[in-house]
Amino acid sequence: MNIVISGASGLIGTALVAQLKSEGHQVFPLVRRTAKTGEIYWNPATETIDAEALAAAQPEAVIHLAGAGIGDKRWSDKYKQEILESRVKGTQVLARAIAGLAVKPRVFLSGSAIGVYGPRGDEVVDESTTPATNFLAKVCTEWEAAAKPALDAGIRTVFLRTGIVLSRNGGALGKQLLIFKLGLGGKLGKGTQYQSWISIDDEVGAIVHLLTTDVSGAVNLTAPGAVTQAEFAKTLARTLRRPAFLPIPSFGPKLLLGSELADALLFTGQRVAPNALLASGYGFRHATLDRALADILKK
Repeated sequence: MNIVISGASGLIGTALVAQLKSEGHQVFPLVRRTAKTGEIYWNPATETIDAEALAAAQPEAVIHLAGAGIGDKRWSDKYKQEILESRVKGTQVLARAIAGLAVKPRVFLSGSAIGVYGPRGDEVVDESTTPATNFLAKVCTEWEAAAKPALDAGIRTVFLRTGIVLSRNGGALGKQLLIFKLGLGGKLGKGTQYQSWISIDDEVGAIVHLLTTDVSGAVNLTAPGAVTQAEFAKTLARTLRRPAFLPIPSFGPKLLLGSELADALLFTGQRVAPNALLASGYGFRHATLDRALADILKK
């Protein structure tokens, strides 16, 4: 299968490209620099894409993962606008481009996030849950809406509502490993907030699975076993054979990251059920956190 992908150099994209190539697929990354052979130039900020190169790739599937990092910087008004525009513009550019192809791809897998549900306490949410109205929820809602040209063109479109991706190579887990290895880890705040996670293996596996199913619309990419933050910290410490008795008060991260960002990423959460993915027949490699961490940390 010929597959065009944005965000190919990110945490998820790197692992996904490797898996797709190992299965014999031809992968065409979208790049913002001068494109090399097998690459396609685009620039979401200026809403441009090399339409000729895109058509020449004859994509049967398009996977869109690009966007400014949510937790890369403090949330100034300027950076919040960048977070929004990087997702909306990128999706619009790509959706319009593939909708305009003479031979259209069969599927468009477009990134999104479980932030669409907003802080929900211990309420179990699934794909049928109404989106919230806070900043991240609005970003996700507009992000998904930007794919309308692909939908209108009859392309099967899936919104990948991704949770916390666990990988030792980066992301939330990568940032915590050293602290926990030193025995300085612990729950964040009260620890009652839910963390809906997915291993990098299942994130990649689910995306590959969705390439060839008949699923469309929102799909939660989270494992069935959401846990509280306190449970996450306890399980990570146990896997590393370290203590986890030092709770991290909220004022530290809020001072470092700003209150809005810290609350969004660390001190609120969602208890997400991957109902659409399970109904599609996907079998999780890591349905429980202890199994996921044991496998990830032995690699």
